Amino acid sequence: MRTIAIIGTSLAGFSAAQQLRQQGFDGRLVLVGDEVHQPYDRPPLSKDFLQGKIDRAELALGDQSDFDDLDAQWRIGDPAVRLRSADASVELLSGERIEADGVVLATGATPRRLPGTDGIAGIHTLRTVDDAAALRDELTSGSRVVVIGAGFIGAEVASSCSHLGAEVTVVEAAELPLVHALGKEMASACADLHGDHGVRTRFGVGVDEVLSADGRVTGVRLAGGEELPADVVVVGIGVRPNIEWLADSGLGLDDGVSCDAGGITGLSNIAAVGDVAHVHRPHLGRSTRAEHWTAATTQPRVAVRNLLAGNTVEHHNEVPYFWSDQYGVRIQFAGAARPGSEVRVVDGDVEDRSFLAHYEHDGQLVAVLGFNQPKAFGRARRQIARPGLITLSS
Repeated sequence: MRTIAIIGTSLAGFSAAQQLRQQGFDGRLVLVGDEVHQPYDRPPLSKDFLQGKIDRAELALGDQSDFDDLDAQWRIGDPAVRLRSADASVELLSGERIEADGVVLATGATPRRLPGTDGIAGIHTLRTVDDAAALRDELTSGSRVVVIGAGFIGAEVASSCSHLGAEVTVVEAAELPLVHALGKEMASACADLHGDHGVRTRFGVGVDEVLSADGRVTGVRLAGGEELPADVVVVGIGVRPNIEWLADSGLGLDDGVSCDAGGITGLSNIAAVGDVAHVHRPHLGRSTRAEHWTAATTQPRVAVRNLLAGNTVEHHNEVPYFWSDQYGVRIQFAGAARPGSEVRVVDGDVEDRSFLAHYEHDGQLVAVLGFNQPKAFGRARRQIARPGLITLSS
C-alpha cells in the first residue's frame, strides 16, 4: 500500500494514524474529518471543559510536533460523502477524490435527537467541542436544566450543571440508570449519587413532549403528565453510528460497519475502528460496538496490523472498560456482566460511595465495578476472565 486514507479525525482516527507510522507504513497518509478542528479529547467536554476549568487548547490530543510527526495530509472541515469500495477511493464534499490503496473508517457516531425539536433554542446534545461551548454559554447559576437520559454523558452533564449552580432534573426512561449494564443493586448506587448532590430525578418515565414558546424551550412534559420547567434541555439518549455516507459502498452495515474480529470489513483493504465499528466477538457469538475511549485507543493497533498484512492475523481481545467522573466520584467498570452473575462488594461500602464490587459467573470474575477505588480496581481489572490473545498467523 502506498496511500492510506483515514476517514475520521477524532481519537480513533488519530490513533490509527499513529499506529500506521509506528508499524512501519511510510507511504502517503491522508486524514479526512468533518470538523474543522484537529484531533481533541472528548471525555473532558462534559466535565472540566463544560465547567470552564480548561480551554479548547487543553483538549488537544497532541502538540504540533505530534501532528507533524505523522507527515500526513489533512482534509478537515471537508467530510467524506462516498466510498467507492471497488478501488478504495473516497469522495469529499468539496468534490475532491482521494485515490487510496487502503481505508480506515473512523467516522464515529452522532447523538440521537428528540423528534420534533429541531430549531428550538435551548435544546442541546453533547458530542463535539462546539456542542459543549454552546451549552456552556447558556448555563448560569440558577438555570433550570432538564437532562434527558441518565447514561454516563447525561450523568456527567448533570453533575457539571449542578457544580455550576444550576437547578437540575434528570429524566430516564429505564427504572434505573445503566441498569442493563450494572444490574439493579449497582445501578441504584449510581442513581443515589444524583440525590446526594441535590439533583432531582425521574426514573422509569419517558418524555412525551418538549414545550416551547417563541422558538425557545420552556419545559418538558413527561409521559405521566408532569411538566418540568426548563431554561435548558440536554438530550443524552444514545448515538447512532455515522454510516449513511456508506449506503452504496457495498460494505456490510448493521448498527455500524460490519467487521470481523480483527476490525477488517468484507474487503481486506478496508478496516473500521472506534464507535462506528461493529466488530464480531467470537467468544460472545455476536457482534458489538464499543462506544468508549479505551476502544478508540486499543482497536487501531490490531486493525492497522491486519490492514497492512492484507488479511486478519490478530483479533481484538481487549476487556471492555469505561469510566465516568460524577459529583467528585470516579466510577470505573470493566468486563461484561452476564445474566445470573453474582455481585459482591469486596472492599469498602456502597453507602460511603467508595467500594469495589465483583461480578462472578460460574466461578469466574467477569466484571468489576469501582467507586473511588482506582488502585483496587486496577488490580481486579487484570484478573477478569478474558479470551486469550488470538494469533492466526505470524
